[in-house]
Amino acid sequence: MKGRIIEFSIGKPKQFDWKGKKETSAIGKTPLEEARLVPEGFAGDGVANPDFHGGPDRAVCLYPYEHYSMWEKEFGKVFQPPAFGENICAENMKEEDVFIGDIFTLGDAVIQITQGRVPCSTISKFNEADKLLARIVETGFTGYFFRVIEPGVVRKDSPMILLERKQEDISVLEGNEIFFRGRKDARAMEKMLSIEALADVWKTKLQKALYNIT
Repeated sequence: MKGRIIEFSIGKPKQFDWKGKKETSAIGKTPLEEARLVPEGFAGDGVANPDFHGGPDRAVCLYPYEHYSMWEKEFGKVFQPPAFGENICAENMKEEDVFIGDIFTLGDAVIQITQGRVPCSTISKFNEADKLLARIVETGFTGYFFRVIEPGVVRKDSPMILLERKQEDISVLEGNEIFFRGRKDARAMEKMLSIEALADVWKTKLQKALYNIT
């Protein structure tokens, strides 16, 4: 499996004026040619709210390019990468085709999928599309995160090549379905919790949900 980068972007938090209210976010990222990737993320990248964004399990955010045309048709407007605040917008990397725990090369770095992205209202505000957040959650087309296994330099023309697939039971799309709508399905949650590579924050939330129904 090989992905192709369409756009590579980073950005620090900045202030936006959304419907008369000032909010700080790092969603407005800027395309670039190359950057160094370390366990905390790309040099020059940042998050506004570290409680919900960033950290070693969410060092790299990817959004599949194939979804852009679908959203453009649905909302009747142009979405230009990185409209979803992603670091990597790539082809051939859809949520249904990759699995939690998959390990990829990305330039000189090696990265591993840890969880689907949990989007927030910033996506709707930034793109001026009120129903976008709800539709992203409904479809499961959230994008997803990676941790860094080996640091290195990443370039816009770097291929993403699958090195190792740890499991083939739960794709990112299936994981999103369990996380967003399957918290009363003990068997499904147990299955996802058995994935060693799963992000710690998802493990904690699923363990709590499982405890509450058993």
